[in-house]
Amino acid sequence: MHVALLSGEYPPQVGGVGDYTDQLAQALAAQGVRVSVITGAPAAPHAPLTAQAGHVWRVHAGWGWPSWREVLAAVAALAPDALHIQYQTGAYGMHPAINLLPRRLQALPFTLPVCVTMHDLLEPYLFPKAHWLGMRQWVTRRLVQDATAVLATNPADAAALRQLRPAPASPPAIIPIGTNIAVAPPPAYQREAWRAQWGLAAHTPVIAYFGLASPAKGLATLLDAVSLLPDAALLIIGGTPDPQHPAFAAQLQVRLQALQASGRQIITTGHVAPPHVSAHLLAADVVALPFAAGASFRSGSLLAALAHGQPIVTTHPTAPPVSADIAPDFPRLLDGQNVLLVAPHDSAALAHALRRVLNDAALRAQLGHAAQQLAAHFTWPQIAAQHQALYARLCG
Repeated sequence: MHVALLSGEYPPQVGGVGDYTDQLAQALAAQGVRVSVITGAPAAPHAPLTAQAGHVWRVHAGWGWPSWREVLAAVAALAPDALHIQYQTGAYGMHPAINLLPRRLQALPFTLPVCVTMHDLLEPYLFPKAHWLGMRQWVTRRLVQDATAVLATNPADAAALRQLRPAPASPPAIIPIGTNIAVAPPPAYQREAWRAQWGLAAHTPVIAYFGLASPAKGLATLLDAVSLLPDAALLIIGGTPDPQHPAFAAQLQVRLQALQASGRQIITTGHVAPPHVSAHLLAADVVALPFAAGASFRSGSLLAALAHGQPIVTTHPTAPPVSADIAPDFPRLLDGQNVLLVAPHDSAALAHALRRVLNDAALRAQLGHAAQQLAAHFTWPQIAAQHQALYARLCG
């Protein structure tokens, strides 16, 4: 079986969906699927990928209407059995060409099954007043309805997609994402030595944050909480500014400098390789992920923290409850059992929960063990097997 994965971003570009696509490609290849990747063009044109994933075909025209010509050329040259679009609104420059691509592919002289994974349900911007004209909803609905199969990464998104993809179309399937960061620190890793190189004493409580620096990640709320925890150090793993929010990044930098000037120990690693991310996560005492829109299993940073067996403080999921017939066995975040949950934007509650974890070794051990059990539902071999079964059904 030969599958082409189409993603708006892909390594060496920095981005969660690109990292996910790379992990999925390698997991599928390990199970005998031939994989090609069609993506944007920061590197050499049409260059073969030396890793397991097969070939990377670079689209040089951007993701506007001219991208159709290059994607069609890729499909003709690669001749995959199925095309799988990894959709995240911002990864395609908010342009509707990707939304209408499945309809364009229906005009091919041969049948090409098109699968779409909806990594988020955000609507593209398009142009002023497009929302009031219904255009943003229309292009999102076209993508969901014109695809041969649609995947959600969690039950809440699947429930919303059912409204966009009514019968007789097949209902959205649910295949979760996995962590982009394996539990694989550098060779000879020692936790205390790793902390010491950052100037962290053995007795210093360390709060870790992992992800982009963007308003949606709740990093500003975390800085307010840390200001209430004078004895704790904050380790910001990654913390790369989100290019879509330059003003927020500038404000965040001012706040970080002010906290450091007041004596708070704050370390920002910048973008680092996965083994170093793993080492940083293992070096922390608790991971704080105060998502502004609530925690979700679509978050790679949450799954990475779970895989590393870390106690986690995050925010209550804000998605409405879903009916019992949608993934009844899908795992859930349970306050006090596998995570601690607080309200979004509540820095005082976040500080209280972090202090509670840092002061209670038994609670840290309980939450860390439960995190590892939860992570067992999101392994890449399981995810690849579910994808392979879906491709087999699509290709008949």
